[in-house]
Amino acid sequence: MFSTLLNQTLAVTQRIWLEQWRQGRGLIFWALFPALMMLLFGLVYAHNDSMRAGLDAMAAGVLMGAALFFSCLGGTVAILVAERERRTMRRLLASPLQPAAYFLGVVLAQSALALMQVVMLYAIAYAVGARYHGSMALGGVIIALSVFAYVGLGFFFGARFARRSEEVVVALSAFGVPLLVLGGTFFPLVLMPRAMQTVAYLNPITYMNEALKAVAAQGAGVAELRSELAFLVVFCALALVLGVSSYRHLLKLEKVT
Repeated sequence: MFSTLLNQTLAVTQRIWLEQWRQGRGLIFWALFPALMMLLFGLVYAHNDSMRAGLDAMAAGVLMGAALFFSCLGGTVAILVAERERRTMRRLLASPLQPAAYFLGVVLAQSALALMQVVMLYAIAYAVGARYHGSMALGGVIIALSVFAYVGLGFFFGARFARRSEEVVVALSAFGVPLLVLGGTFFPLVLMPRAMQTVAYLNPITYMNEALKAVAAQGAGVAELRSELAFLVVFCALALVLGVSSYRHLLKLEKVT
């Protein structure tokens, strides 16, 4: 039973990567956008002595926001929308593929993409002078929780709301960028007006950014990040529950239609 689930999960992951590789432009976008953000903001921070101290934190913010948000959340929504547009979801339902294997396959595919982005962005960050000061293991846990949360939300929005690929682009542009700015992705929250800071702490991305920035730039440990880590665990669990329930809802719709 487990071996079948594992093999099917790996097969789904391979299929998703092959499709993205054939399209080419999708992978280029997921790599180019955060890479350019990292390079441009990195050069700005490195060039100004008054901002150089924030360079290490900025690298973590671009990774968590500009990279993982668009690739793991937006990418998951795009995968589901593409399956529906190509009518491949129905063929998958008619196959022996277990629904859990498809869900886990998408999670694994997006996790692999996230790992590639971590390596790419920190290579650029290191080149412009940023350094990582904290625990690699703790940083990995924060990134993993964030990736799973983004993928869960991707399933939720992709299954419940998005119907066409154009909607994905519009929604990410309209809502994604303001969320990233309010989440402290590109500059510290202390630079915002007090009212904006209050709103920012209602944004889950804020806690992802603050946790990874504290580890990367200040070497913070678990003790200093208890509240942020607790929030991330709860939010990740909630996002995955929403994602799984939304995926089941989508399967029921596909069976009926």
